[in-house]
Amino acid sequence: MTLLAWAVAWILDRLLGDPHHWPHPVRWIGALTALAQRIVRRYCRSEAALSIGGGLMWLCVVGTTFGVAWGLLHFANAIHPWLGWIVEVWMIFTVLAARSLDDAARDVELPLSEGNLEESRKKLAWIVGRDTSQLQMPQINRAVVETVAENTVDGVIAPLFFLLLGGAPLAMAYKAVNTLDSMVGYKHPKYRAIGMVSARMDDLANFIPARISWLLLSAAAWMCRNNAIDALRIGWRDRYNHSSPNCGWSEATVAGALGIRLGGPNEYFGQRMDKPWLGEASREIAVGDISATIQLMWVASTLALLLFALARVIWSGAV
Repeated sequence: MTLLAWAVAWILDRLLGDPHHWPHPVRWIGALTALAQRIVRRYCRSEAALSIGGGLMWLCVVGTTFGVAWGLLHFANAIHPWLGWIVEVWMIFTVLAARSLDDAARDVELPLSEGNLEESRKKLAWIVGRDTSQLQMPQINRAVVETVAENTVDGVIAPLFFLLLGGAPLAMAYKAVNTLDSMVGYKHPKYRAIGMVSARMDDLANFIPARISWLLLSAAAWMCRNNAIDALRIGWRDRYNHSSPNCGWSEATVAGALGIRLGGPNEYFGQRMDKPWLGEASREIAVGDISATIQLMWVASTLALLLFALARVIWSGAV
């Protein structure tokens, strides 16, 4: 029944994504994080106090998320096993983000393919933290490809990994870890202290999934008839050419698979950041690379589902 729940949730994500009018736990986690952040900032003034308060905020948000998910699942199971199964499917469905990542990338790709830079910049601003107002077509292409590559890990592979380790409640807790990082885990002075623990814990949570993504995206490159050898080679060579200990794995692998360069200079919060380049530019990046990266994401994500399902069977001997 557990693997059936995984499969049904996967299919629902593929078909529906995250409908905006549906209630979603990430919005609730975000609201809890915003509330906790206001409380911490009200009572913590110094950098040291903000760091400690940020750690307590992390414990509160992640612990509450896990506790509520665990309690809700067990309460539903106590009423009826089928109700528990439905709740489990819903939880897994909400932690998967492949379809929403696909949709967000294509929302930028469509106006870009029509030459509408202004609209593509607006759409891109919804999914990246960098300044998009002056980006040209190659830079927009690069930003979308990087976003899809990076979020293949924290949007699909990592949730499935924690689903394997601890079921739906742990996958929900991972989503809280990821949400905290996306809200406060920045190096900007405003967030450096309060978001320090959130950023470090997100790095820790994604450590293994990011390295698994190197193998899965390389396998996907072979299945999609991209350059699997360069995906493996450049993914390994350039894995640490990134400020994050994890993001370089998936981004460099995609760069190698497609024969393009990612990374380079960008502006975040009005500050220029000169990132190292990932990959070798055998050609100029193009709009079509967005669709190619989305395809790699879907294949790698499907492989992750199958791999972790097999691990579940071997590990527990049950489906």
